[in-house]
Amino acid sequence: MRSLFVRLLRDETGASIIEFSIVMVLFFLLTFGLVEFGYALFQWNSASKAAQLGARMAAVSDPVWSPLTTLTSTGTPGGPWQTNYSVTCWGTNASGTNGTCSGTAPGGVSLAYSAANMQRLVFGRGGDLTCGTIGADGDPGMCDIFWRITPQNVRVNYRHTELGFAGRPGGPVPTVTLTITGLTYQFFALGGLMGFDEITMPDFTVTMTGEDLSAAGVN
Repeated sequence: MRSLFVRLLRDETGASIIEFSIVMVLFFLLTFGLVEFGYALFQWNSASKAAQLGARMAAVSDPVWSPLTTLTSTGTPGGPWQTNYSVTCWGTNASGTNGTCSGTAPGGVSLAYSAANMQRLVFGRGGDLTCGTIGADGDPGMCDIFWRITPQNVRVNYRHTELGFAGRPGGPVPTVTLTITGLTYQFFALGGLMGFDEITMPDFTVTMTGEDLSAAGVN
Protein backbone atom coordinates (compact mmCIF):
# COMPACT_ATOMS: atom_id res chain seq x y z
CA MET A 1 0.00 0.00 0.00
CA ARG A 2 2.81 2.37 0.89
CA SER A 3 4.67 1.61 -2.33
CA LEU A 4 1.55 2.32 -4.35
CA PHE A 5 1.16 5.72 -2.68
CA VAL A 6 4.81 6.54 -3.36
CA ARG A 7 4.42 5.63 -7.03
CA LEU A 8 1.40 7.89 -7.30
CA LEU A 9 3.36 10.79 -5.83
CA ARG A 10 6.17 10.28 -8.31
CA ASP A 11 3.92 9.75 -11.33
CA GLU A 12 4.09 12.88 -13.58
CA THR A 13 1.90 11.53 -16.38
CA GLY A 14 -0.36 14.36 -17.64
CA ALA A 15 1.33 16.99 -15.44
CA SER A 16 2.29 19.11 -18.45
CA ILE A 17 -1.30 19.22 -19.66
CA ILE A 18 -2.55 20.33 -16.26
CA GLU A 19 0.16 22.99 -15.96
CA PHE A 20 -0.56 24.18 -19.50
CA SER A 21 -4.28 24.45 -18.73
CA ILE A 22 -3.66 26.56 -15.63
CA VAL A 23 -1.22 28.85 -17.41
CA MET A 24 -3.50 29.28 -20.45
CA VAL A 25 -6.46 30.28 -18.29
CA LEU A 26 -4.36 32.97 -16.64
CA PHE A 27 -2.94 34.03 -20.00
CA PHE A 28 -6.37 34.43 -21.59
CA LEU A 29 -7.71 36.33 -18.58
CA LEU A 30 -4.76 38.72 -18.74
CA THR A 31 -5.06 39.14 -22.52
CA PHE A 32 -8.80 39.73 -22.51
CA GLY A 33 -8.44 42.01 -19.49
CA LEU A 34 -6.02 44.23 -21.42
CA VAL A 35 -8.35 44.23 -24.43
CA GLU A 36 -11.33 45.16 -22.26
CA PHE A 37 -9.40 47.96 -20.55
CA GLY A 38 -8.40 49.43 -23.91
CA TYR A 39 -11.98 49.16 -25.22
CA ALA A 40 -13.38 50.79 -22.06
CA LEU A 41 -10.88 53.64 -22.42
CA PHE A 42 -11.91 54.06 -26.06
CA GLN A 43 -15.59 54.28 -25.05
CA TRP A 44 -14.85 56.81 -22.30
CA ASN A 45 -12.76 58.97 -24.62
CA SER A 46 -15.40 58.85 -27.38
CA ALA A 47 -18.17 59.89 -24.99
CA SER A 48 -16.00 62.70 -23.63
CA LYS A 49 -15.26 64.03 -27.13
CA ALA A 50 -18.95 63.77 -28.04
CA ALA A 51 -19.86 65.87 -25.00
CA GLN A 52 -17.36 68.55 -26.05
CA LEU A 53 -18.78 68.62 -29.57
CA GLY A 54 -22.36 68.73 -28.30
CA ALA A 55 -21.65 71.62 -25.93
CA ARG A 56 -19.99 73.58 -28.72
CA MET A 57 -22.95 73.01 -31.03
CA ALA A 58 -25.44 73.86 -28.28
CA ALA A 59 -23.63 77.16 -27.65
CA VAL A 60 -23.97 78.36 -31.23
CA SER A 61 -27.18 76.68 -32.41
CA ASP A 62 -30.87 77.33 -31.92
CA PRO A 63 -31.64 76.27 -28.33
CA VAL A 64 -33.53 73.10 -27.49
CA TRP A 65 -35.54 75.33 -25.13
CA SER A 66 -36.89 77.27 -28.10
CA PRO A 67 -38.47 80.27 -26.29
CA LEU A 68 -35.01 81.34 -25.06
CA THR A 69 -34.48 83.41 -28.22
CA THR A 70 -37.76 85.29 -27.60
CA LEU A 71 -36.87 86.67 -24.17
CA THR A 72 -37.17 90.45 -24.09
CA SER A 73 -34.87 92.95 -22.43
CA THR A 74 -35.24 93.65 -18.73
CA GLY A 75 -33.34 96.18 -16.67
CA THR A 76 -31.74 99.48 -17.46
CA PRO A 77 -30.56 99.66 -21.10
CA GLY A 78 -26.88 98.89 -21.17
CA GLY A 79 -27.05 97.49 -17.63
CA PRO A 80 -26.89 93.83 -16.62
CA TRP A 81 -29.55 91.38 -17.70
CA GLN A 82 -31.94 90.85 -14.79
CA THR A 83 -34.24 88.02 -15.86
CA ASN A 84 -33.36 84.73 -14.16
CA TYR A 85 -33.94 81.37 -15.82
CA SER A 86 -32.62 77.83 -15.59
CA VAL A 87 -34.19 75.30 -17.94
CA THR A 88 -33.05 71.75 -18.74
CA CYS A 89 -34.23 69.85 -21.83
CA TRP A 90 -33.84 66.22 -22.88
CA GLY A 91 -35.31 63.74 -25.33
CA THR A 92 -37.73 61.14 -24.03
CA ASN A 93 -37.32 58.73 -26.96
CA ALA A 94 -34.32 57.53 -28.96
CA SER A 95 -35.07 59.67 -32.01
CA GLY A 96 -35.63 62.88 -30.05
CA THR A 97 -39.01 63.49 -31.69
CA ASN A 98 -40.48 63.63 -28.19
CA GLY A 99 -38.89 65.45 -25.30
CA THR A 100 -39.45 67.80 -22.43
CA CYS A 101 -38.02 70.87 -20.74
CA SER A 102 -38.31 71.68 -17.06
CA GLY A 103 -37.01 74.29 -14.68
CA THR A 104 -37.50 77.97 -13.96
CA ALA A 105 -38.56 80.24 -16.81
CA PRO A 106 -39.59 83.91 -16.68
CA GLY A 107 -43.27 84.54 -16.15
CA GLY A 108 -45.36 83.93 -19.25
CA VAL A 109 -42.57 82.06 -21.08
CA SER A 110 -43.30 78.43 -21.95
CA LEU A 111 -41.01 75.43 -21.48
CA ALA A 112 -41.34 74.35 -25.10
CA TYR A 113 -39.04 71.60 -26.36
CA SER A 114 -37.64 71.71 -29.92
CA ALA A 115 -37.18 68.23 -31.40
CA ALA A 116 -35.36 69.57 -34.46
CA ASN A 117 -32.79 71.41 -32.36
CA MET A 118 -32.13 68.37 -30.15
CA GLN A 119 -31.76 66.16 -33.23
CA ARG A 120 -29.28 68.64 -34.67
CA LEU A 121 -27.05 68.20 -31.60
CA VAL A 122 -27.25 64.41 -31.53
CA PHE A 123 -27.41 63.44 -35.20
CA GLY A 124 -25.73 66.43 -36.85
CA ARG A 125 -27.00 68.76 -39.51
CA GLY A 126 -28.72 67.50 -42.61
CA GLY A 127 -31.84 65.82 -41.25
CA ASP A 128 -30.48 62.25 -41.23
CA LEU A 129 -31.34 60.54 -37.92
CA THR A 130 -28.82 57.72 -38.49
CA CYS A 131 -25.63 57.66 -36.46
CA GLY A 132 -22.39 57.30 -38.36
CA THR A 133 -23.57 59.13 -41.46
CA ILE A 134 -22.48 62.73 -41.88
CA GLY A 135 -25.09 65.12 -43.25
CA ALA A 136 -24.81 66.76 -46.64
CA ASP A 137 -23.36 69.90 -45.00
CA GLY A 138 -20.57 67.86 -43.42
CA ASP A 139 -21.32 68.67 -39.76
CA PRO A 140 -21.32 65.58 -37.48
CA GLY A 141 -23.45 65.13 -34.39
CA MET A 142 -22.61 63.58 -31.05
CA CYS A 143 -23.65 60.08 -32.07
CA ASP A 144 -21.28 60.25 -35.03
CA ILE A 145 -18.51 60.46 -32.43
CA PHE A 146 -19.99 57.84 -30.08
CA TRP A 147 -22.65 55.73 -31.75
CA ARG A 148 -24.65 54.81 -28.63
CA ILE A 149 -25.67 58.35 -27.73
CA THR A 150 -29.36 59.13 -28.21
CA PRO A 151 -31.42 62.19 -27.20
CA GLN A 152 -32.46 60.21 -24.12
CA ASN A 153 -28.84 60.44 -22.92
CA VAL A 154 -28.53 64.19 -23.50
CA ARG A 155 -29.43 66.95 -21.04
CA VAL A 156 -29.02 70.58 -22.11
CA ASN A 157 -29.32 73.28 -19.47
CA TYR A 158 -29.69 76.98 -20.24
CA ARG A 159 -29.27 79.28 -17.26
CA HIS A 160 -28.77 82.93 -16.43
CA THR A 161 -25.34 83.73 -14.98
CA GLU A 162 -25.53 87.53 -15.24
CA LEU A 163 -23.96 87.66 -18.69
CA GLY A 164 -25.23 89.98 -21.40
CA PHE A 165 -26.85 93.37 -21.00
CA ALA A 166 -30.34 94.77 -21.21
CA GLY A 167 -31.14 95.73 -24.77
CA ARG A 168 -28.59 93.32 -26.26
CA PRO A 169 -29.82 92.59 -29.85
CA GLY A 170 -29.26 88.86 -29.47
CA GLY A 171 -31.04 88.68 -26.13
CA PRO A 172 -29.45 87.28 -22.97
CA VAL A 173 -26.19 85.34 -23.08
CA PRO A 174 -26.98 81.95 -21.56
CA THR A 175 -24.53 79.63 -19.91
CA VAL A 176 -25.05 76.30 -21.66
CA THR A 177 -24.29 73.04 -19.86
CA LEU A 178 -24.54 69.80 -21.82
CA THR A 179 -24.52 66.49 -19.95
CA ILE A 180 -24.38 62.98 -21.38
CA THR A 181 -25.82 60.53 -18.88
CA GLY A 182 -26.95 56.91 -18.68
CA LEU A 183 -24.28 55.36 -20.90
CA THR A 184 -22.68 52.03 -19.97
CA TYR A 185 -19.37 50.37 -20.73
CA GLN A 186 -19.92 47.43 -23.07
CA PHE A 187 -17.59 44.46 -22.60
CA PHE A 188 -15.85 43.06 -25.64
CA ALA A 189 -15.10 39.53 -24.36
CA LEU A 190 -15.29 39.19 -20.58
CA GLY A 191 -19.01 39.89 -20.52
CA GLY A 192 -19.69 36.59 -22.26
CA LEU A 193 -16.82 34.61 -20.71
CA MET A 194 -17.16 35.81 -17.13
CA GLY A 195 -20.77 37.01 -17.09
CA PHE A 196 -19.80 40.59 -16.19
CA ASP A 197 -22.67 43.08 -16.10
CA GLU A 198 -22.37 46.36 -17.95
CA ILE A 199 -20.94 49.18 -15.82
CA THR A 200 -22.57 52.61 -15.88
CA MET A 201 -20.28 55.38 -17.07
CA PRO A 202 -20.02 58.60 -15.08
CA ASP A 203 -21.86 61.62 -16.45
CA PHE A 204 -19.95 63.71 -18.99
CA THR A 205 -20.60 67.43 -18.46
CA VAL A 206 -19.29 70.38 -20.47
CA THR A 207 -20.22 74.03 -19.89
CA MET A 208 -19.81 76.81 -22.42
CA THR A 209 -21.00 80.37 -22.81
CA GLY A 210 -23.76 80.82 -25.36
CA GLU A 211 -22.77 82.83 -28.39
CA ASP A 212 -24.95 84.01 -31.26
CA LEU A 213 -27.57 81.28 -31.11
CA SER A 214 -28.45 80.38 -34.68
CA ALA A 215 -29.36 77.28 -36.65
CA ALA A 216 -26.62 78.25 -39.07
CA GLY A 217 -23.97 78.16 -36.36
CA VAL A 218 -20.97 75.85 -36.04
CA ASN A 219 -18.45 77.17 -38.50
